[in-house]
Amino acid sequence: MKIRLAEPRDYEQWLPLWRGYQTFYKVDLGDEVTQRTWARFHDAAEPMHCAVAEDEKNGGRLVGLVHYIFHRSCWLLNDSCYLQDLFAAPDVRGTGVGRALIEHVYAKAAAAGSARVWWLTHESNHTAMQLYDRIADKSGFVQYRKAIG
Repeated sequence: MKIRLAEPRDYEQWLPLWRGYQTFYKVDLGDEVTQRTWARFHDAAEPMHCAVAEDEKNGGRLVGLVHYIFHRSCWLLNDSCYLQDLFAAPDVRGTGVGRALIEHVYAKAAAAGSARVWWLTHESNHTAMQLYDRIADKSGFVQYRKAIG
């Protein structure tokens, strides 16, 4: 398995993973959001990035994705890195794909001089939390949000 930055040619393989992620979280972000998100990943002026897990033994099939965003923080001198989305195809879960994608983000954040990588998960995502509890620290914070517009 190879972890690498997504390239424009990956769209057709990335899209089912992105839709699978949305299905897992019971959301439908729509084509406009999907197109804008994909475009941002390939715009050098954007702080958004996408890496994919490529199964080299299976014809280069993409089996996972991770989206991450660099941003400023009022609490730290250096930027933070928000790991926004992480998804592995159901048939490869438990094989280390998720961990490899997270470690890719850790390495990119370190190379960029970030002070921390952080993410959220749904409280019902117990399987993923078994991994997260081994490779990161729980912050103890609870998220609140309000849609605007």
